[in-house]
Amino acid sequence: MTMGFLKSDNVMLGQHADSKDEALWDVARKAVQLGVTDDAAAVHQSFIDREALGETGMTEGFAIPHAKCNEIRRATVIVYKNDHAVEWPSFDGKPVDIAIALLVPNSQAGTTHLKLLSKTAVLLMDDDFKRLVRDANDVEGIVNAINTELEKE
Repeated sequence: MTMGFLKSDNVMLGQHADSKDEALWDVARKAVQLGVTDDAAAVHQSFIDREALGETGMTEGFAIPHAKCNEIRRATVIVYKNDHAVEWPSFDGKPVDIAIALLVPNSQAGTTHLKLLSKTAVLLMDDDFKRLVRDANDVEGIVNAINTELEKE
């Protein structure tokens, strides 16, 4: 059993962001609290740069924002559940209230990043998984569901 990319401290329930940008700042500041980076602004800018390339909103209120930069120390997943959906370019045109943010050091951009991104995207095609994350109000339920799937080979 590996340590897991997602730890209970990485799950942010009941957030109150009024925009995508505010949510991304919240995640960037959380990364500093978690010791993943010392530079929230660099992480936020990395999210913004990636958003400019195309939507990270998937379907049914989920998004997978991702940041890759040298200021990120280790690959990390942060789950952000907002108390209401916010405008966020997405594949189905619907606003987003749950973001599964991927933070990856530049040195792992081609390997860890792609693996996390593809596995997370596959998870978000699974209705049972989406329902579990959407309905779960306990951190451990979300942590276990995501780590179990991300650690599969």
